[in-house]
Amino acid sequence: MDSTYPRIGLHIDGEWLYDRPAYTEVVNPSNEATLGSVPGATPADLERALAAAERGFRVWRDTPPLQRAQLLLRTCALVRERAESIAQILTQEQGKPIADARNEVARATAFLEWDAAEAQRLYGSIVPAGPQMQQMILRLPVGPVAAFTPWNVPVGSPARKISGALAAGCSVIIKAAEETPGTACAFVQCFIDAGLPPGVLNLVFGNPSLISSTLIASPVIRMVTFTGSVAVGKHLTQLAAAAMKPVLMELGGHAPVLIGADVDAAALGKLAGSAKMRLAGQFCASPTRFIVHQKSYAAFVDAFAKAASEVRVGDGFEPGVQMGPLLNGKRLAAIDELVQDAKVCGARVAAGGQRIGERGFFYALTVLADVPAHAKAMTTEPFGPMALCVQVADLDEGITLANSLSVGLAGYAFTNSLEEAERFTRELECGALSINHFGMGGADTPFGGVKESGIGREGGAQSLEPYTTTKTVLTRTARV
Repeated sequence: MDSTYPRIGLHIDGEWLYDRPAYTEVVNPSNEATLGSVPGATPADLERALAAAERGFRVWRDTPPLQRAQLLLRTCALVRERAESIAQILTQEQGKPIADARNEVARATAFLEWDAAEAQRLYGSIVPAGPQMQQMILRLPVGPVAAFTPWNVPVGSPARKISGALAAGCSVIIKAAEETPGTACAFVQCFIDAGLPPGVLNLVFGNPSLISSTLIASPVIRMVTFTGSVAVGKHLTQLAAAAMKPVLMELGGHAPVLIGADVDAAALGKLAGSAKMRLAGQFCASPTRFIVHQKSYAAFVDAFAKAASEVRVGDGFEPGVQMGPLLNGKRLAAIDELVQDAKVCGARVAAGGQRIGERGFFYALTVLADVPAHAKAMTTEPFGPMALCVQVADLDEGITLANSLSVGLAGYAFTNSLEEAERFTRELECGALSINHFGMGGADTPFGGVKESGIGREGGAQSLEPYTTTKTVLTRTARV
């Protein structure tokens, strides 16, 4: 066990619980050392969390919006004070470079600030009705929320869900990832220290099937939110549908990058190297399928491969490291399997294509050229440092290929033609599109997918909508 790593516990009804059987161990992906153990919630723990969330909701829904906002802002201040310690925990258990961990913590504070402001703008409306009748449309908190978050952004995803739910007046039971529990514990502690009432926010770990089936089936839970894979998202949606509960699902993608004929292909190849190394490709909006016009293809692939080969891979705490490890041996094997399959199918390895070292889950940033359509990676989201390059003859072919999958989360396009940009805007099937850059929106813009990439949106002016329900109140003002 690592003495610098925090003790992991469940947080239920205002109390940290540590004396539970270990469900799994936390492993540092850079050196494969055991950091600590994660306690698993028992059925009795889950029932206690449900009862606490029900009580907490009754308190929190009646808390004035301004007070909710002030609580979120106090939490935000504490997260900023503890940003370095949270980032250190994050890099220990997830592996990303410390600079990226710090950026993720800063992004989490942006969500808190945004939703604190939105808490004060849950406006209803008055519908004209004539004499002696008043028609009001109210937006009210939906109720206790079950939230499920992934390991790749262990403070960013919990921040988005918790801040939105709390701002709307809901209580939350969050099941954070067992691979990165320390970050979640440190983040939840900030809410507690900011003065959040007991039961309003509860944190559990353990058997995913037990937790999801218990929470979602309970009449206490009124809404389900999840970020993760398409397969798990579908399963949780089915559980929620059986109980007629709304869902917010931000699921996987396989982001296309369309590159036109009139661009600086060499410059974009270098830019692609920087974009692809982010989080070692382990995020749902990672640019993956590079669909390049034949006029730009050779120069782009050469520059991309050169940039990829120069990326420094290593322990996220080491100075100068640009890309950290994959999460675990399972992810390492999955990426290598996709690379080997692509090679068998005829793809050319332009850069990378192999594990780095024998300790730690490091894999080289890999650029594959001339990837045929039947390679598994063309239809399976790699979720790793793997880029697939194909060339197309024209824009029509490129858009058709980009839209050929059942998912549609993020997309990217590069062109100097306003006409092409307009077509990308209108025709690419994705929930978020970045043109001429690899950035994604922040707290002020909605994010989510189309097709099998999810249901609903997080962020933006509608950030609290998934956590509210609409009530119509018709009042006859005449004496009775």
